[in-house]
Amino acid sequence: MDLFDEPECTPINVIDYDGLVEYHGLLIPAVQANYYFDVLLEKIEWKSDQANIFGKQILTKRKVAWYGDKPFSYTYSNATKLALPWIDELLELKSIVEEKTGASFNSCLLNLYHSGEEGMAWHSDAEKDLLKNGEIGSLSLGAQRKFSFKHKRSQKNVSLLLQHGSLLVMKGETQSHWLHRLPPTKTVNTPRVNLTFRTIDETQFASC
Repeated sequence: MDLFDEPECTPINVIDYDGLVEYHGLLIPAVQANYYFDVLLEKIEWKSDQANIFGKQILTKRKVAWYGDKPFSYTYSNATKLALPWIDELLELKSIVEEKTGASFNSCLLNLYHSGEEGMAWHSDAEKDLLKNGEIGSLSLGAQRKFSFKHKRSQKNVSLLLQHGSLLVMKGETQSHWLHRLPPTKTVNTPRVNLTFRTIDETQFASC
């Protein structure tokens, strides 16, 4: 199933069972989205991500950054990051996403894909550091890219195009039942920045 060229009467329900994924379409006007895209490329402390493949730690071409209310630790792919203090532009974007969704976020994981050759394999955002069944607000800036979901049991696939300035929200039990990925493509040669606003479980953080 593909959800391409949908009308902008949002939100669109992307999956129809075992969770909830809403595509809100264009959240930020193009001029404003261009501004934030350029600022984030320049001001974010981008670093190559680490991934564990067949027991070996490698550095990815994709760059990442982790920001939050506090120096939260966040562990995925057997690597732990400490959150950096927010910059003003990230707080502005967080406020925009929170106003749209009604949710409250305390952290943000950013990804920088330099071209379509860089992507993300199937995974779910269900790390123990995150609030269980908490919302994740995914804001896309830059190149338009295909984004896919796959049900863990039925293997049902759903895909959509994430536009420059658009918002996708994953809710409820989505991470328990669905995988998602950003498939690589040779048809895109410009960069994309993805901001995933998240909620760290502060009760678990405080007990560490």
